[in-house]
Amino acid sequence: MIIVMKHGSTEQQIAEISRTLKSLGLGVHISEGTERTIIGVIGDKQLLRDIPLEIMPGVEKLVPIVESYKLAGRTFKPEKSLIDVNGVKIGGSEIVIMAGPCSVESREQIMEAAASVRKAGAKFLRGGAYKPRTSPYSFQGLEEDGLKLLKEASEATGLLIISEVTSEHTVDIVDRYVDMFQIGARNVQNFQLLKEIGRSRKPVLFKRGPSTTIDEWLNAAEYIMSGGNYNVVLCERGIRTFETSTRNTLDISAVPVIRNISHLPVFVDPSHSAGKAYLVPSLSMAAIAAGADGLIIEVHPDPIHAMSDAAQQITPDVFDSLCSDISRIAPILGRKFEGSVK
Repeated sequence: MIIVMKHGSTEQQIAEISRTLKSLGLGVHISEGTERTIIGVIGDKQLLRDIPLEIMPGVEKLVPIVESYKLAGRTFKPEKSLIDVNGVKIGGSEIVIMAGPCSVESREQIMEAAASVRKAGAKFLRGGAYKPRTSPYSFQGLEEDGLKLLKEASEATGLLIISEVTSEHTVDIVDRYVDMFQIGARNVQNFQLLKEIGRSRKPVLFKRGPSTTIDEWLNAAEYIMSGGNYNVVLCERGIRTFETSTRNTLDISAVPVIRNISHLPVFVDPSHSAGKAYLVPSLSMAAIAAGADGLIIEVHPDPIHAMSDAAQQITPDVFDSLCSDISRIAPILGRKFEGSVK
């Protein structure tokens, strides 16, 4: 349920309602809009059956929330969320791009990748240190040594770091090195991990699972937000269909759907959607045109010799050209992107 306060309601009135709710063991989230304040009530609404909230000073009306994802939905927070990651704003007018190799393989590789994506306009360096792979015999990542290399590349270029956390046991380790967590598609319903991330306040890029509906995806995001971490950015990365010509099928419609029913920013991962490097530029442009707030793209200095996902990683030259194209279309869409323009 949400409590809509009257225009001009006082801080004292808002505080009194908040105290009442907390005294019953209910969670409270206050959202201050341009016109009025909304108080989100988190917990069992039956606890309120004997409390006349609707007649308390400053209250305009009570609105039930029918969606099960109460914190992630627009009923709870009509205004779009802006996620601040150490000075980089996600969800505003600027298109934000995260780029780098699928896996951190060596110091030379990650330093070269970081320099090239920074020059083209990326704000984040992505790179896998812990790699959950389909086969147990595939490269599993450099783990903490990989995180140290990411940190070194960040210090050399000024890029922020995003890397995947794969279990609740690695959260503390990854937290020491990154500016933003990534939860991968395999862990979209790893609820113990999501609860652990919820106890953190560090921003998280939360990918959709290959067989996860939008409703399931938002309910999974609710696990993070119900723990107190509202710094969630959703990421569409392709779903499993009968089509075999691509690794997954990019659900481009998920972008406007999410923008309609959720206040959370939404990214697109064209690399995992396509599984083929030549498709990445086209899918990236489609995502931006559909309203995505940003992209996370796999870029490798030498994709042919990559130790994981070689087929879907683009070269620095292709990435630079893509960023140039995004710079041209962004103003048409009312967005901004500070990429290289040729």
